[in-house]
Amino acid sequence: MDRRSFLLGSAAMAVVAGFAVSRRLTVAGPALAESFEITRTDAQWRAVLSDAQFAVLRREDTERPWTSPLLDEHRKGTFHCAGCDLAAYASDTKFDSGTGWPSFWQALPDAVGTKADSSLLMTRTEVHCRRCGGHFGHIFNDGPPPTGKRHCINGLALGFRPATA
Repeated sequence: MDRRSFLLGSAAMAVVAGFAVSRRLTVAGPALAESFEITRTDAQWRAVLSDAQFAVLRREDTERPWTSPLLDEHRKGTFHCAGCDLAAYASDTKFDSGTGWPSFWQALPDAVGTKADSSLLMTRTEVHCRRCGGHFGHIFNDGPPPTGKRHCINGLALGFRPATA
């Protein structure tokens, strides 16, 4: 092995290690610096969430695109946090972004919190439930008017309640 190959290999390993450490810190739990009204142990969360919901809400995982039944949910109603049942998004703010995840141009007032997420070697805005800290997804600046925002949300993080009457 020559010096150049050794240096390039070492640099590549450092980048991979840095990514792994960054991802592990991010996956350790949502919004670590914040405190929330509803807190539970991992065992308590696992008792009320499916394995897939736990991975998304508590470990900041991402569901596969085009797999959420909420993509085809077009009734009037409200989308609630699957972890604590807080109303988070109104159906009239939902739109088809073509990304494979339910998308909204605005959350309900006082429903979500945000933080910087640098887990994929870029900085994004992570969005989570303001009451339990459950990870919903990310906010991007490519949405429709009037906000220009796209809340790209994991369907597993939400439940839907149709409007009554």
